[in-house]
Amino acid sequence: MEQFSTRQNKISKLVHREMADILLKVNKTQFVGKLISVTVVRVTKDLGIARVYLSIFPSEFAKEILKEIQLISKQLRGELGRKVGKSLRVIPDLEFYIDDSLDYIENIDNLLKP
Repeated sequence: MEQFSTRQNKISKLVHREMADILLKVNKTQFVGKLISVTVVRVTKDLGIARVYLSIFPSEFAKEILKEIQLISKQLRGELGRKVGKSLRVIPDLEFYIDDSLDYIENIDNLLKP
């Protein structure tokens, strides 16, 4: 398993907290009735890219919502920059992915039921 530096972990936590707040506001306006949460943020070694993993409920809308979020990723990065600009010199580019671990766990639970 890949080890992350202390700096990567600190930036990941900062981006995670702020992206959750930003997506909460976006969710209230654009995705009413859906739940979007940030599960994990991984930052590359050069601190240039932050990979944001999203858990979207209900999961049947996940691909549509992910495409819309990817379309507004520049605006989301700008908002992130306004929030953490004092803490970070370079704001990382954002890449969004679906975290389907909850669906995977549910599938395993269904398979294990008698």
